[in-house]
Amino acid sequence: MNPTEILARTLYAEAGRCPVRGIEALAALVLRRARLAKEDAAARARFAGNSPMVSLPGLVAAVCRAPFQFGCWRVEGEAWRVPEGDAALAICRRIAARAIAGALPDLAPGATHWHREAELPRWAVGKMPLGEAGGITLYRLAA
Repeated sequence: MNPTEILARTLYAEAGRCPVRGIEALAALVLRRARLAKEDAAARARFAGNSPMVSLPGLVAAVCRAPFQFGCWRVEGEAWRVPEGDAALAICRRIAARAIAGALPDLAPGATHWHREAELPRWAVGKMPLGEAGGITLYRLAA
C-alpha cells in the first residue's frame, strides 16, 4: 500500500463520517506529525515509531501505522475493512492526495493531537483546545 492510500484509509476509519473540514483537519495533523518526525528524534519516536523512513510520504505512512497513534491499524481495525466504491472513501483519497502534495489548508496550525468532538479522552481533560474543525477537536501538546 502506498503512503497516500495508507493516509486515505486512516482518514476514512478515523474521520470518514465527519464533514470534509474534519477530514482535512485530521490529514493536516498527520502531515504535521510527519514533519515533526522528520526534524526531531523525540518526535520521530513519539509519532512515527522510530521509523527509518526519510521522505515525507514515507513518514506519513509511518505516522499512520505507528503503535498507539491510530487504532484503526490494529489487526482488528477499521483500516483493513474499507468498502470499495464508498463515497466517503473517495473523499478521503482526494484529501490524502492533496495533503501529501502539500495542497491542503492547515485548519489548526500547530495541532499535534485530536479527538472527536463528542468524546473527551482522559489526556484532554484540563487541556485548552487549539481549535475545532468538522467535528474534530484539535490540541497542541508536546511531542
